[in-house]
Amino acid sequence: MIFLLGGTSETKAIATALASSGFRVMASTATDNELDVGAHPLITRRIGRLNEDEMTRLLVESKAVAVVDASHPFAEALHETAKNAASRFGAPYFRFERAGIQDDIGCVHYVKDHDEAAKLAFSFSKTVLLTTGSRNLAPYVELSKKEEIPVIARVLPHPESEEACNKAGLARENVIAARGPFSVEENLDLMARFKIGVLVTKDSGGAGGVPEKIEAARIAGCEVVMIQKPDSVTVQVFSRAEELVEAVCAALGGNGKNW
Repeated sequence: MIFLLGGTSETKAIATALASSGFRVMASTATDNELDVGAHPLITRRIGRLNEDEMTRLLVESKAVAVVDASHPFAEALHETAKNAASRFGAPYFRFERAGIQDDIGCVHYVKDHDEAAKLAFSFSKTVLLTTGSRNLAPYVELSKKEEIPVIARVLPHPESEEACNKAGLARENVIAARGPFSVEENLDLMARFKIGVLVTKDSGGAGGVPEKIEAARIAGCEVVMIQKPDSVTVQVFSRAEELVEAVCAALGGNGKNW
């Protein structure tokens, strides 16, 4: 069995390709957010967060032969947990990470983290739209109140997201609960409705809806603050599902009919 950490739109393609190669696949997601993990009979899904001990125990109990990490590129803690659990169990670890956005777009300002992003975003003295999820809201809300500049957050329609917004002190009318991907037109409508002047996003790659956000911002005349992906220095990263599956098959010796 291959333990697949899902969470990105490529989860289905990776799970299906692995299952089609003969491997049983357990697709694991932290929450019950809607995510298509594939309908192949060799694919199962589990839901719930795991710490390192729990993940290691699950690998042992399920007799996993490999860990494939296709979780969000910014889920640094989860990447570390999965890598450590795989190491403790003795299974090979593979990471999928979609390619980032090219940095040749004039309206984009690149930053390293949320603190830097918040400072830069509010320096323009314009309404800020956050499209970075429901985590790490605190620095933006704090500066929004201090500078008296509105901040709007677009988050997933899920109780965890709502709780995170409440905890950060974000007013309910400033929260847009919606599930992407969003078209250029949908992004433009949102920007016009709230008179957005600055968009904050993460470089989560083309399939993450970033190009549509940037194009909408360009048309609307908005500044874009882009949080760069963390560097992957110790792990081989695959940006194409086919290459990842080929590497898994090669490492485990052919197809997965015996796994």
